[in-house]
Amino acid sequence: MCTSGQIIGSLLVLSVLEIGLGVSSVAVGAVSFSLALREHKPQLGDSSPVWSGVCFLLCGICGILCAKKKSGLVMILFSACCICGLIGGILNFQFLRAVTKKTSSLYPLHLASMSLACIGIGGCTLSSWLTCRLASYEQRRMFSEREHSLHHSHEMAEKEITDNMSNGGPQLIFNGRV
Repeated sequence: MCTSGQIIGSLLVLSVLEIGLGVSSVAVGAVSFSLALREHKPQLGDSSPVWSGVCFLLCGICGILCAKKKSGLVMILFSACCICGLIGGILNFQFLRAVTKKTSSLYPLHLASMSLACIGIGGCTLSSWLTCRLASYEQRRMFSEREHSLHHSHEMAEKEITDNMSNGGPQLIFNGRV
């Protein structure tokens, strides 16, 4: 069983990886798109690395935010960003696969973009899984704290009743005892 610290550490590493992939994908996509504009009329997949890079970048930023603030809303936001990153990466790969020709001068850039998309898809998948683990851990922790708090307040109520009985206060019957 992983501890919360291990999950958060892994989430931070994956988030930094996603930010790096996002920046790299945007850079490769921008170069690829500018070269595609010079060579031929732009096609649908020429700018897809930029958009998937933006999705990966947002996923990484939200992952760091999620690791710092472990609230439910931030975890939901991060999960949504991971899903957007998955969709962006898959669409990027599909568009580039349709556009890429091995004889094209853009082939190495398209291959690099597809590789970045595959790594980004894997990172988003792992990040989603880690977020679910973190949410489960936080839910158990909050339940345990609430249970401890209720037990503590029950003990305090019993103590108050016994103090009143020993101080000559009104006698109360509690669980069949005077």
